[in-house]
Amino acid sequence: MSDIASFRQTVESFIAARGWTPTRFGRTVAGDPLFVFDLREGREPRSDTRARILKAMQDFGDGETLPPLRVGVAGLGNVGATLVRILQKDAAELTRKLGRQLVVTAVAARSRSRDRGIDISGLDWFDDPVALAKSEGIDLFVELIGGEDGPAFAAVKAALEIGRPVVTANKALLAKHGVGLAKLAEESGAQLGFEAAVAGGIPVIKTLREGLGSARIAKVFGIMNGTCNYILTRMGNEDISFADCLKDAQALGYAEADPTFDVEGFDTAHKLSILATLCFGYEIAPDKIRVEGISKISQHDIKVAAELGYKIKLLGIAQRTDDGIEQRVHPTFVPKGSAIAGVDGVMNAVALETDHVHELLLAGPGAGGPPTASSVLSDILDIARGTRVPPLGVPSEELMPYREAPMRAHQGGYYIRLNAKDVPGALAAIATRMGERGISIDSVIQRSDLSAKAVAPDGSPTRTVVMITQQTLESDVRDSLAQIAADGFIVGEPQLIRIETL
Repeated sequence: MSDIASFRQTVESFIAARGWTPTRFGRTVAGDPLFVFDLREGREPRSDTRARILKAMQDFGDGETLPPLRVGVAGLGNVGATLVRILQKDAAELTRKLGRQLVVTAVAARSRSRDRGIDISGLDWFDDPVALAKSEGIDLFVELIGGEDGPAFAAVKAALEIGRPVVTANKALLAKHGVGLAKLAEESGAQLGFEAAVAGGIPVIKTLREGLGSARIAKVFGIMNGTCNYILTRMGNEDISFADCLKDAQALGYAEADPTFDVEGFDTAHKLSILATLCFGYEIAPDKIRVEGISKISQHDIKVAAELGYKIKLLGIAQRTDDGIEQRVHPTFVPKGSAIAGVDGVMNAVALETDHVHELLLAGPGAGGPPTASSVLSDILDIARGTRVPPLGVPSEELMPYREAPMRAHQGGYYIRLNAKDVPGALAAIATRMGERGISIDSVIQRSDLSAKAVAPDGSPTRTVVMITQQTLESDVRDSLAQIAADGFIVGEPQLIRIETL
């Protein structure tokens, strides 16, 4: 951070901590009532002026003790309990960094008696998170309940309506209500932080809102769900099935009892919709994302991918085009030598392609108590310092209505696996249907070790056929596969996976 940027942040923190107006700071400390307004508009005071004002702030602070910043936490699951533990354990270090105390004074959760490994005996207890959000006993509200509506939405809305800053890790809430909540925060003057909502401990939100300056982002993509990445990594490394990997993920706490939201791609879609808004300045539109999960990935797919020099990853991809924004979530063949292919286990990664820094990759733990709580704490610290940025990168009224780009030819081609009847003319008929749609086949793979156990309704044996296409439209591929199925030459549903040339 430059000296000027550091100075601006120090001034804003001083103002926010005391609840002053910019004019009061100008008159009391800087000797110029317009000083802060000019500073915000880009004025760069000389070094001796900065030194004088910093000294004045220090002298003022020496005679004044700032009150603690009182934090209320709604939701004491893994992340909430970890956050309270960190704030209690690291209280002295946080006070040293901020110049004021951060104190959890109140909490809300379903069960008061549950052992969470933290001491909540001295904290105010609320059964209703909305009542906590409105309480005069807190200065900042943290929502870690989850869910796109219900008490989470009601509590966040209640806090913002009275101008109380909010920090949340709730991607479903933001995907559905993010634009409205951002507008409410701007109208009430409250800050809204949600670093932990996307990619856990990776500071991707802060990077997009504050770290890239005027860089124009062309594409954002990445691995945004640790459960799916864990499953696909183990399937690739240990030759075990999707079902067995999922059971292990559930036993380890990586996957929920009902894993649908994760493994079918909806969690990634919510996160991608938030990133797309920050990257491109369009309203959040999770319902405009083409979503496909990983539950149909088999060892056949894993094996062929490896032999062709790829790994399979569940990617969320959004990119700017001349015709609008393209957003999609799906399993993807990625080259083994690419940076994203090396992100394994429960790790997440987000890549940005911009005109200034070209490709930037942010990687780290994407879920779990400590990483997510760390991102929540980062937002709390920013608010305590007085950092102010529009929640969605630009004022909500400047967000453009979402414009979905039409489907374009995919440059990387497609992997297609199907069970074809082992009868004369079947492969020729399949190739003919592909040709009718202008689809060029790059290679065809038939091997006994790829054979799936399938028998046609008429008793005909089947064999597994893998085809790799050249660049083509996904709609053409799907239409041709539908026609092939109607012709009766295949059994079951074909597998279709995009190949990315990252």
